[in-house]
Amino acid sequence: MQRGLITAAVLAVSLCLVGCGKTESGNAPAGASGEQAAKYLVIFSQCNNAEPYRAEQNKQFAAAFARYPQVVFVITDGQADAAKQISQIENAIQRQPDLLIVAPLERNSLTAVMGKAMEAGIPTICLERDIAQPNYTTFISCDNVEIGRMAGRFIVEQLTKKNGSPKGRVVELTGMKGVKAAGDRHDGAYEILDKYPEIETVFSGTGNWFQNEAMTRMEEAYNATEGRIDVVYGHNDPMAYGAYLVVKEKNPELAKQVIFVGVDGLPDEGQEYVRKGYLSATFIYPLCVDKAVEVGMKILEDKDFKPKTTYILPSAAVTPETLAAKTD
Repeated sequence: MQRGLITAAVLAVSLCLVGCGKTESGNAPAGASGEQAAKYLVIFSQCNNAEPYRAEQNKQFAAAFARYPQVVFVITDGQADAAKQISQIENAIQRQPDLLIVAPLERNSLTAVMGKAMEAGIPTICLERDIAQPNYTTFISCDNVEIGRMAGRFIVEQLTKKNGSPKGRVVELTGMKGVKAAGDRHDGAYEILDKYPEIETVFSGTGNWFQNEAMTRMEEAYNATEGRIDVVYGHNDPMAYGAYLVVKEKNPELAKQVIFVGVDGLPDEGQEYVRKGYLSATFIYPLCVDKAVEVGMKILEDKDFKPKTTYILPSAAVTPETLAAKTD
């Protein structure tokens, strides 16, 4: 939806942000500069800047929108607080952006406020986490259930190599409760693992996507199992890496034998952990930035463009073998 020049008040605020070199979240925005005035205001409601995945997502969004001088791009930080993110989206609605992008913290609590944005006529992209009702113009994501299945198949293969048959003891470190991605990554993995009665989950704990919380859960898991662990499945790479650090501190030899599996696969994080031998595998969850910018700019500049309701992006496994193949 194109509105032409944004209102003078909003433009003044946005240009002040550009002049100061900061958004509300402290990230350098793309925007109007020099002789060309901004035509569009794009607001990105990020759920939590503190996660490495989110920080990289912010960085890539800012760089991508910097290629469009007609856009003022603003990031807000929900700080892993659903009430804060809802308030920030309500404030964004008051500013009447030409495009709103939302990475929801929680599936249910963000549904109503995103409905308000749609009622206000604001094109809204829901990014990589679904909400309870389709209160968005388009949803851009990856299939978390399939990522879970991929992780489950990898775990079965590795346990078979390690133990001669698909059997072993698994620790699962889950993402935030109530977040669909966490449920999907669990469901997909256990759709595979539950087929093998000798694969036993000996501990499951919530790490809320954070490395430090996962380390606490891993301490609990290690003590509860007396270190009898074959696999740690973390719903993201920071949690899987945190688990590795705990096991390495307690028993360096065991850390070499445990199969640590994560999700996200950022080049400087999960992929690097695999390269260094900390993780056995990670599974790429795309940042979704390129597709969001592509679709978003079409929404802004082509009044006849009708986006798909859903765009599902592919994932891929990252293992020592796939990394070696890239360098051959």
